[in-house]
Amino acid sequence: MTEKQPLYKLIYFNARGRAEHIRYIFAYVGIDYVDERIFKERWPELKKSMPYGMLPVLEIDGKPIAQSNAVARYLARKHNLTGRNEWEAMMCDVLVDTLGDLKQFISQYRTEEDLFKKEEKKMKLLKETIPFYLNKFEQIISENGSYTVGTTTTWADFVFAVALENFENIFGTMALENYPGLRALKKRVHEIPSIVSWLSKRPHTEF
Repeated sequence: MTEKQPLYKLIYFNARGRAEHIRYIFAYVGIDYVDERIFKERWPELKKSMPYGMLPVLEIDGKPIAQSNAVARYLARKHNLTGRNEWEAMMCDVLVDTLGDLKQFISQYRTEEDLFKKEEKKMKLLKETIPFYLNKFEQIISENGSYTVGTTTTWADFVFAVALENFENIFGTMALENYPGLRALKKRVHEIPSIVSWLSKRPHTEF
């Protein structure tokens, strides 16, 4: 007897942001879902109804589940996107969480309002923080032949592809010039037919 497919509704702002890697998973696996995009005017009224007052939230048969990476891990486990064994599954988590640390530093720079401090943070990011992390990621991904983990597509590939696209949007297309492995990963993911299809029809947003 075939297992009944749950009804999925992904709730997020009209942006790629912290929901895009979930959308990549849905596209890759071929899962139908409602892509509900909340415009900022509506957010104050909806905020109280969200589990922790934040987005994204995935409704599974009407039950709201918070935290984007928890949602992505659930879908990845369900659809064999966590690698070939427990070790690879753990390495997916390690890389996604470490990338999350870098994204936090970038977010602090982007939200800094003091122009002097913002410039200071930008210089530190470009000279120290970003090279430290990207060199680590570059070594791992180059050794794996454009995969984050092992030699199969995992949800971590999608997290990185989305982040690298945003990274180039923030710092320019030359920002990955010295990281051929990272560029190859992004290119490989964005040439997967189901991802190509998603990219061709997703709403255009800045981030």
